[in-house]
Amino acid sequence: MSKLPKKNQFIDLSDYGRPIAKIIANSLKSTSFTPIHVTIAFVISGLFGIYCMVEGYYWLAAFFLIFKSILDAADGELARVKETPSYTGRFLDSVSDIILNFIIFIALWQSTAVSIWWALLAFFGMQLQGTLYNYYYVILRNRFKGDTTSRIFEDSTPIALKGEKQKHVNTLYFIYKALYGIFDEIIYALDRNAPKGKPFSNWLMSLISTFGLGFQLLIISLFLVLGLKEVIIPFFIGYSSMIFVFIYLRKVFY
Repeated sequence: MSKLPKKNQFIDLSDYGRPIAKIIANSLKSTSFTPIHVTIAFVISGLFGIYCMVEGYYWLAAFFLIFKSILDAADGELARVKETPSYTGRFLDSVSDIILNFIIFIALWQSTAVSIWWALLAFFGMQLQGTLYNYYYVILRNRFKGDTTSRIFEDSTPIALKGEKQKHVNTLYFIYKALYGIFDEIIYALDRNAPKGKPFSNWLMSLISTFGLGFQLLIISLFLVLGLKEVIIPFFIGYSSMIFVFIYLRKVFY
């Protein structure tokens, strides 16, 4: 099941792992494995990837980071095939992502000659990129009645869905807001009227999908196997300038 109706689907450059993720989800459909279990698995894969990166096993690091991206898609796919959407899974997924991203840049700082401040700036830029991509993507999903577990504005604690506990939703929502709030506020301030505009075209969403976490991890993996680990932090700082380009295109055309 797609997050968007067929006619509104775009080439998502960050979603290259979706076909394998669907296979994983379908293989787990009739088992006791839950989307939360898959989320935990992608955390473990991400940590293995970071360890291999620090130790200099760059091909292994690339494998585990990309596998993490695949599992990151598989937890949502499993929730859809089992028809068990949950805010618990949605917030746990996002919280896990941002913590792993932070650890990646701390590991890069410790294993390169780059300043900690540049590493933090790159992390901040990477998160802003992902926030813009998710912001526009969720707008489309809500507008065309696709997957609606994610909300355009996460400004209140959602009501727990069937099968999950409200206290879990409350706790994870609090953590989510503490970690993502500043990024959401910045992107909303830069383009607060995006939900009121015309539907975004597929070509624009495909360009913005380069801000998706899957594509970001692919870029990190590529730099690692090419022996360009020192380039990763400068790249994410520089590429963050495209945030303003994409927002400008959205405002001009939509």
